[in-house]
Amino acid sequence: MNTATSSDGTTIAFDRVGDGPPVILVDGALCYRASGPNGPLAQRLARHFTVYTYDRRGRGDSDDTAPYTVEREVEDIAALIKEAGGAASLYGISSGAALALEAADRGLAIDRLALYEAPFVVDASRPPVPHDYEAHIAGLVAQDRRGDVVRYFMKEGVRLPGAVVAMMRFMPAWSRLKGVAHTLPYDVALTSEHQRGTPLPVGRWASVTVPTLVIAGSRSPEWMRNGMRGLADVLPHAQHRTLEGQTHIVKPDALAPVLTEFFA
Repeated sequence: MNTATSSDGTTIAFDRVGDGPPVILVDGALCYRASGPNGPLAQRLARHFTVYTYDRRGRGDSDDTAPYTVEREVEDIAALIKEAGGAASLYGISSGAALALEAADRGLAIDRLALYEAPFVVDASRPPVPHDYEAHIAGLVAQDRRGDVVRYFMKEGVRLPGAVVAMMRFMPAWSRLKGVAHTLPYDVALTSEHQRGTPLPVGRWASVTVPTLVIAGSRSPEWMRNGMRGLADVLPHAQHRTLEGQTHIVKPDALAPVLTEFFA
């Protein structure tokens, strides 16, 4: 394990594997280095790149500093880019895609940007998040009701069926999910603005001029696929790609060749 120091003094834990041009992988909600899809993906990319995986603030071995702002998480990525030599390509999944997009929008030294299924709700293919979504999640976290906040997020944010949400507490990963539940407001801050069922605003990310690959799985929910088409349409230099047979839980063996080709 290595560490980097963010601008506000927060220690960010990261791993580095492989050799070649630097690529930083950004996790989505409730994921971190020891529990998430980016670790296996890093191993597959390491044959071609120097790959950085890290614990977003408040998770795993990374510290946290209150109060949270999106700008602080962007500064965490800036600290990793500094560790990588001053510039890097960036890949983000789910809310991590929203964070990676925000980092590019704020002018970090990003060579290429790849985004997998940022959870944007851009039409009526699913209900929008509730009007009090952010406040409700923040309230549950403030009361330390970790199981409740994970269940609410899965039901209203992810839109898992109620029966699946009810069974989650019996799954082996339940304790790990509750362990990082206090960071869910961070993911909501990154995404809820674009989960209201309206088209993404033209010009919102006009400053993201780096080559960008926007990806969705063919078996993912329609609302996620529509959101990624909408995102590709409003980014200045984006291409859209669908991975056949993949869901939001994308398989590293399906994704790694696509990212290798794009980042090369």
